Amino acid sequence: MWEVLQSATDVRSRVTEWMGKRFLAHLSKTGFDLESSWFVPSRVLAPLRRNGLDPVPEMARMQTHGPVTRLPLPVTVYLVTGYEASKQVLVDSEAFSNDFGHLRELGLFSDEAPGGLGFSDPPEHTRLRKVLTPEFTMRRLSRLVPRIEQIVADQLDLMSMKDGVVDLVEHFAMTVPALTICELLGVPASEREEFQRRSVSRFDLGGAATTSLSAVSESIVYFRELVRAQRLAPTDGLLGELVRKHGDDLDDDELAGLADGLLTGGFETTASMISLGALAMLRDPGLREKALGDEKTVNGLVDELLRHLSVVSVAFLRIARRDVDIAGTKIKAGDIVACSLSQANRDRDVYDTPDVILADRPASQHLAFGYGAHRCIGAELAKMELRIAYPALVRRFPEMRLAVPQSELSFRKLSIVYGLHSMPMHLGVQPSPIQQVL
Repeated sequence: MWEVLQSATDVRSRVTEWMGKRFLAHLSKTGFDLESSWFVPSRVLAPLRRNGLDPVPEMARMQTHGPVTRLPLPVTVYLVTGYEASKQVLVDSEAFSNDFGHLRELGLFSDEAPGGLGFSDPPEHTRLRKVLTPEFTMRRLSRLVPRIEQIVADQLDLMSMKDGVVDLVEHFAMTVPALTICELLGVPASEREEFQRRSVSRFDLGGAATTSLSAVSESIVYFRELVRAQRLAPTDGLLGELVRKHGDDLDDDELAGLADGLLTGGFETTASMISLGALAMLRDPGLREKALGDEKTVNGLVDELLRHLSVVSVAFLRIARRDVDIAGTKIKAGDIVACSLSQANRDRDVYDTPDVILADRPASQHLAFGYGAHRCIGAELAKMELRIAYPALVRRFPEMRLAVPQSELSFRKLSIVYGLHSMPMHLGVQPSPIQQVL
């Protein structure tokens, strides 16, 4: 009898798994509006939702029942919300795979693989990261400081010359990291507007769910063309440097994948941090004072905002390579694991008053950039931009204020990278250095 029951259970499990794969594969091809889909349980969408600057209350409720939760989906997906449990998953590349190919094998996606560091495993990941790491040391990045300062100053000047309401997202938060990434990669000036356009919607899942995957495909095609141009005439940017140093070892797809990965990690994430951080400072004048403090104070403010806001809501999906125990939950080989970075960074077992922004909070290793071998390689570049942008913005526009009630701000409803669609502002404009001279 036991053998019959076990056989029936195995068959039911296989049928359920097959139906889930086909269901998700169909959706990934046809597209669907997650926000209006009644058939997607709220618990599944909760990791991608926010309540203003905070995770939705359902995330905290899940965490009180344990750091690992099985999501109600036709395929086996676990959501990890605990800080220590998330670190265990993120650091263990032997037990968990990032390879995008595994998602294809599960039937979830058929689009072009993004490539790059975020979707590869050792030893491939190790080889590619070794190529990039020397370019992202503080010594190498420091050469960009004068250029970032100039980009920030130029955007503040342009904003000050506008009459009436100014959109901080459009005219500052999006533009500063876009131009910085262009500067880093060596994107020609004539192509920078197109580069920014391609970057904006890739993480937003509020409309057709395939929009972001289509953006990835377009981006890869664009970067392949840019790589071919760099092979013919390498510039002083990162792509040109990689072509000169590693052009014989990396093919066009690998170089395009690396460039796309840097765009993924360095553009929209930093843009969201700039606008959301500015909103947090508008809510709390004490934070604005911290932004005008000394280097140590500004560094502390930036790290605390990164922890509190955690704009990357969920880390790249992991696939279990083998059976493994995570905080007492048995994960089986082939199961999908998602780590909620936003909730892990609010874990009350790790942080006192986690829902409060404390610029002088004792330093901790927050997970806003991930953890382990896949920790964002551009983390220091992002922090560099924020350390420059926040003080410059507050210093230039000390009287800035929202042009609409906070309740009317348009946040992304469902997005891997959380942020604002727009942020209308009255700047209380101070004369720019150019205007003062005139």
